[in-house]
Formats: sequence, C-alpha cells, structure tokens
Amino acid sequence: MIFSDRGHAGRLLAEILPDLDRAATVVIALPRGGVPVAREIALAFGLPLDILLVRKVGVPGQPELALGAVSDGDGMHVTVNRDIAEAIGYDQDAINALARKVLPELERRHRLYNGGRPPVAVRGKTVVLVDDGAATGATLRAALPVLRQRGAGRLIVALPVAPADVLAELRRLADEVICLHTPSPFHAVGAHYAVFDQVSDLEVIRILDEMRGRAGVAAGPVARSGDDAP
Repeated sequence: MIFSDRGHAGRLLAEILPDLDRAATVVIALPRGGVPVAREIALAFGLPLDILLVRKVGVPGQPELALGAVSDGDGMHVTVNRDIAEAIGYDQDAINALARKVLPELERRHRLYNGGRPPVAVRGKTVVLVDDGAATGATLRAALPVLRQRGAGRLIVALPVAPADVLAELRRLADEVICLHTPSPFHAVGAHYAVFDQVSDLEVIRILDEMRGRAGVAAGPVARSGDDAP
C-alpha cells in the first residue's frame, strides 16, 4: 500500500476508526509528521487537535536508529528500546545523558508550537494518538504513559503503517491499535508514501492554528464522515 501523502493516509484512517463522541474525544498528534495525518481525523470527526512532543534519542553516530525517546510530560520521561540498548552496551544512565541533550529542542518546539497555550485536557477522554507511521515504536511508547499520567480514559493508537512486532508492543500500552498497513518485511515508513517530505515547523503551526480556530463545535456523538475533508 502506497499513500499519496500524509493527508491521504489520515483520510483513510478516519474511514476505519470507530464512531467517536465529540464531547469525549481528543486527537493528539506526534509532531511533526503525525500532524497532517491527525488533521484529517480531527476534521472528519469534528474533534479538537493537540500535540504531544516526543523526541527520538538516536544512537551516537547513527541518529536515525532509535535508542529510545524522551517526552515533554511532567519531568523527563525516557522510554528505551531495550534490544538496541543491549546490542550497543548502553545502560540507563548513559541513555538518560543522551536524552538530556535533546531537551532543549523539545523546549524550543513547545514554545514555538503552543505559544503559551495550555495543552488540551485529556482527563477522562478518549485519546486518538496519531503518527505518520512507526518503525521502532519508540516515540509512541514514550507518549502513551504520559497520556495515562494525564488521566486519559481510553487510548487509541492510529497509524498508517507499522511492522507487526511494533503493533504487538503498542497493544500492551494502548486500549486499541488501528493500523492500515502492516508490511513484511518492513523497511521504512517513508517507503509507503509517494510524497514524504519533511513537515516544517511552519506547517505544524499553520495546522494547529487552523484547528484551534475550528474549536467549539457542538458536542455529541458523530459518525465518521469525509464531508469536511479537503
């Protein structure tokens, strides 16, 4: 399966998600790539959209290989990819030291994207957590406990593409995992998109401003619909 772009993937995901209650559901995207995907889901259901900042902790010299991830929850929450950590001989202290190095970028993005706004409340809500795909699942595994700590009532992970073993790990942390495509063998998320350009900070800000402007729709149960999708 090849998605035209992230928007296309988001529209397809919206078609297979269960019916969601506008008054009790929030869509949370992982920036930056998850934001255009999540936008389509939020539009289809008339839901608020927010972000959760999670930053990959790469292996020194191999930054694309995820040793773990760190999130911007209360304190520094680090999730470790144990297989990779053991393979390269990194213990928790060494990983925490690497994680601290990415905190300034998390703080920069927090100021840039949120502009001082408080996060959308998730306590007692169904949260649909969205990314543009998962290779190791490290960022999602870092995000899910943070949302639990914030009081999310139900966690649904929605992904266009991911390998089966990663989905199995996510199912231990989430209440439901929905994925459009599970290729085997799995090579890379971007291999399943015709267009997989890097999402810019400006694009993230534009989408968040757009969706915040749409906030305040009438509450109530709503079935999925493509009428609002571009």
